[in-house]
Formats: sequence, structure tokens, C-alpha cells
Amino acid sequence: MTRIYDRLIAEHGMQGVSYSVVRRYVADRKPKIRVEAGRGPVNVFFPQTHRPGEEAEVDFGEVTINLRGEPVTCMLFALRLSFSGKAVHRIFASGGTEAFLEGHVHAFSTLGGVPAGKIRYDNLRAAVAQVLGFSRQRVETIRWTAFRSHFSVDAFYCQPGLQGAHEKGGVEGQIGWFRRNHLVPIPSLNYP
Repeated sequence: MTRIYDRLIAEHGMQGVSYSVVRRYVADRKPKIRVEAGRGPVNVFFPQTHRPGEEAEVDFGEVTINLRGEPVTCMLFALRLSFSGKAVHRIFASGGTEAFLEGHVHAFSTLGGVPAGKIRYDNLRAAVAQVLGFSRQRVETIRWTAFRSHFSVDAFYCQPGLQGAHEKGGVEGQIGWFRRNHLVPIPSLNYP
């Protein structure tokens, strides 16, 4: 960018042009030049389609409550249906195996059944004992395997790290929405 700016001044005498104007013009024009030369990016778009009751997403998110005047961090379990966006939430003291399984049972009973297709998951310790390389193959925990078999849950595990961050964005946004709309201001509980 600096070379282009310097050449405009040296070769074309454009003293009145600022560097930021040149930078904006080049940023706008560069992709168009690449397309005209046949080297531009190919715009490929695959729209997501979901059938009713077919797919869902599950995740945990941190929430804060005041318990007897002290702030306590708890875990919010969320199961969100992909087609309708309907979600079921439950707050637990931790995000352990018991909370993970109980959250599913609560969601299935609230929704009136189990999603017929895949349910998308992170690589939660409650479900995944080991991630095998960068594939989608996982070694599941014994309790999760038994639970999945009982309820006929078809698990789909997202890629670890940033590669899989977009694969279950609906439930990620749902947790933030729930936190902002139901837990602000921070609720106070005064149990003995």
C-alpha cells in the first residue's frame, strides 16, 4: 500500500491525496481486479436447512447468581432445536456428567421427545473421553454411551478449536440471549 501511495506522488504528482484515501480505494478495487483477471474467489454458499424436530444443539454456559449475598458461578445447560429455535434451559451447580445427563432428560420431557436426527455437541468431558486426531471420531464415556443407547441419541461432535466454532452457533447465541434476558440483574437466592 505504501509503495502505491509513494508512486502516485512521485510519478503522477498527486500531492493532495491522503494515504487513507488510497488505502480505502485499493481495498475496494483489489477484489474486483482479481475477479476481472479470473483469479477471484468463488462465492459458494450452502444454505442450512433443518427439518422440524430433526436436529438440535447442546451446550453449557456460565451464569452468575447471588447465593446468600455471595456471587456464585453456575452452569446453564441449553438444548436448542435447530428448526424452530425452541430451547430448554436448566441451571446446575456444575457442568459435570450428572448435570449433562439430567439436562437432557429435562429437555426431552419438556419437548415431548428426542430429536429424530443429530444433536450437535462440543467435546464435553461428560460425553467424550478422547478426541481421535482432527477427525470426528471420538471415544465416548461409558455413561454417555449407555445414555445415548437408551434414548437413541445420534451425537454429532463438532471439530475441536476454532475449526468447529461455527458448527453450533444457534445454541451459543441462545445461552447469551438467556443470560441477558433472564439473569439481568443477577438474581439473588437466600436458601438456608
